[in-house]
Amino acid sequence: MDIKEKIEEIVKKITSNKDLVSDFKDDPVKTVESVAGIDLPDGAVDKVVDAVKAKIDLDKASDKVSDALGAFKKLF
Repeated sequence: MDIKEKIEEIVKKITSNKDLVSDFKDDPVKTVESVAGIDLPDGAVDKVVDAVKAKIDLDKASDKVSDALGAFKKLF
């Protein structure tokens, strides 16, 4: 499994569980290590956390765009 697949897996696990979302907001490093099931070196885990944050933010932005488009379609 490559790193992109692992990040996708971590994002899916975190976003599908509201407790993990809360944990991720409070302590992203610990949460990512827990979800990944491994203890990563500080430099590596920081990069993975940044990638997960970016992916979650992109997913939220995509959802907002989809919601806006859906609302717009309902107008017509």
